[in-house]
Amino acid sequence: MPQVSAGILLFRRRGPRLEVFLIHMGGPFWAAKDAGAWSIPKGLIAEGENPLAAARREFREETGSEIDGEFLPLAPIRQSGAKVVQAWAVEGDIDADALVSNTFRVEWPSGSGRWRTYPEADRGAWFGVDEAEEKIVAGQRELLRELAQVVDA
Repeated sequence: MPQVSAGILLFRRRGPRLEVFLIHMGGPFWAAKDAGAWSIPKGLIAEGENPLAAARREFREETGSEIDGEFLPLAPIRQSGAKVVQAWAVEGDIDADALVSNTFRVEWPSGSGRWRTYPEADRGAWFGVDEAEEKIVAGQRELLRELAQVVDA
């Protein structure tokens, strides 16, 4: 059975330009990477949890911001490793520089016996859709394509 995550694709309009908010994944594996190292804020749905509620919770945990508005459901996507992501697009605005993320612990380097704590997201940024296509992990690119159709950009 695949793991199922829920996430929010936050977007805004700057004149004719459509922008999306992405987070750079935290931790040592992603630290020196940029292209393909960004994601929508998302995470696993707890047993019995409403998927949209999970998406909103994950957004809050990974950005420190609450988001509200008209949540537009996007088609579920399958990422590598068989993880399924259910996402919603919502128009809004947050200050990317004010990002505050929860943390996780990992043994690093692997097998060293040293445990370190890292933020799940080490920064956030707004990108035009074309630039976001280069930044976002490959498995989530379809969300950007669908967003452009859903909001008629």
